[in-house]
Amino acid sequence: MTQALPKTKLVTFKEFVQWKPDGGRYELHDGVIVEMTQPLGDHEEITGFLATKIPIEYDRLKLPYFIPKTALVKPPENESGYSPDVLIINRSNLVNEPLWKKESTVTQAASIPLVIEVVSTNWRTDYYTKRGMYEEVGILEYWIVDYLALAGKSFIGNSKEPTISIYSLVEGEYQVRQFRGSDRIISPTFPELNLTAEQIFQAGNTTT
Repeated sequence: MTQALPKTKLVTFKEFVQWKPDGGRYELHDGVIVEMTQPLGDHEEITGFLATKIPIEYDRLKLPYFIPKTALVKPPENESGYSPDVLIINRSNLVNEPLWKKESTVTQAASIPLVIEVVSTNWRTDYYTKRGMYEEVGILEYWIVDYLALAGKSFIGNSKEPTISIYSLVEGEYQVRQFRGSDRIISPTFPELNLTAEQIFQAGNTTT
């Protein structure tokens, strides 16, 4: 869930990163500072599961990727900065990133092979705002893990089942494939990744 902080004026991205405290998690949405509320436990377990499994795959492939702790994604020509749940960064392109050294921020698609958002309550932000912004950056692959099936029926269908939507950039626009239950995840970035949607959802349901 997100909550906009009361501000008398819009702020620039530069002002935001200078202001942003070490504690808490904040994003900038079109000049508005937004505090990200404490996520649910299941959300954290699913995020942790993915942040454990995906590195195994890029290590196996000997790719120069890593998952940062608090890095931001900044769309071009926009006073926004997003903190994805799982952000895969291509280390080899960081030399070209003007904001990386001082602000741990990436702005180029070549630096971001994959980004993942796990939905808790703010599904509109993930499906509307971030999808549009990640498409604008040119990020090749974007996952929305909707383990509570919170999104509207126009996004996940009338059955309202837990769904993983994988958006792939094709000719500058996102096309989506969706995975549920025993469906094996098909990732353009990691085509040999051996995970099902159910395995990901069950990572947040360890008590049953």
